[in-house]
Amino acid sequence: MLARPVDTARLERNKAIVRRFVEGFNNRDLQEIEATMVPDPIRHSFTPDSAIRGLDAFKAFCQADWSTFPDSQTTITHMAAEGDLVAMYSAYTATQQGQMGPFPPTGKRTSVDWAAFFRIQDDKIAEAWMTWDTGSVLVQLGHLPLP
Repeated sequence: MLARPVDTARLERNKAIVRRFVEGFNNRDLQEIEATMVPDPIRHSFTPDSAIRGLDAFKAFCQADWSTFPDSQTTITHMAAEGDLVAMYSAYTATQQGQMGPFPPTGKRTSVDWAAFFRIQDDKIAEAWMTWDTGSVLVQLGHLPLP
């Protein structure tokens, strides 16, 4: 069986799309986020039944996150691409200034690593799988006691 040649230019382009998405998120730029996503993206999460479907729902998710954590920043630490997937490992830092579900604002800072896989379709993000340690975030923010 012959190995199929790797399209390194495409892989680099896919990684650039994810970097552009993260920059849009960090800059609170909904137009930039929209420019990096298909009209009907899906965001999967570790939380059961919490998938976000559609660009409007995803933008609402971003706005809610920014309202809760107005200074949040994601820093990419590792990135790899294969086929139509981009894997990203990053650090998220933020101060809780707004309501987070049932949890009131604490003014405390959190720092957590998170990972994601992005599926790229037609040079845009079509699907994302994201995970982080929610328990650690809730402990850091003072919503749960130390285990």
